[in-house]
Amino acid sequence: MKNIVVARRYAKALMLIGQSDNMVEEYAKEISAVAKVFDSNKELCDFLLNPLYGRSDRRSLLLKVVESLSVSETMRAYVMLLFDKRRIGLVSEINENYQKLADEIKNIGRAVITSASPLSEDTVEKLKNALSAKTGKQIEVELRNDPEIIGGIITVIGDLVYDGSIKTQLENMKESFKRGEVS
Repeated sequence: MKNIVVARRYAKALMLIGQSDNMVEEYAKEISAVAKVFDSNKELCDFLLNPLYGRSDRRSLLLKVVESLSVSETMRAYVMLLFDKRRIGLVSEINENYQKLADEIKNIGRAVITSASPLSEDTVEKLKNALSAKTGKQIEVELRNDPEIIGGIITVIGDLVYDGSIKTQLENMKESFKRGEVS
């Protein structure tokens, strides 16, 4: 829990810098690129986080990695600050929080829509419009297929879940029968 709070705090600090520099979108791309390097290279992470290796060696390697990404001077300094403050292991969580903050500023909502079979483009567009009207945000969707839900769709936007799957409806009916609530 502590790491989540710390990651959120560092993401907010980067957002404040991004807003003052008018670089919110650019920093979103850059912190995402840094996080991808960490997420895809466990050995690098292990080396940077391992105190058995010399601090200057670890810092030097991180600097080379960051410079290879061609990020802004501000992002380079930010990532090095994360290392100096022993927070570099939180870069993925910081990225997630920063992306959420950037979405809020741009009034974007991200929805994950799960269906039993692929949805047509027309259906996806109608769902986006309905969700946009309900949330007041521009909706971007991630589509997933899960045959186990039998039919219908499950939509998740942040903490909000709309479960219209047949599987859930059948489970609810089953529970009602068990309690004797169905007449």
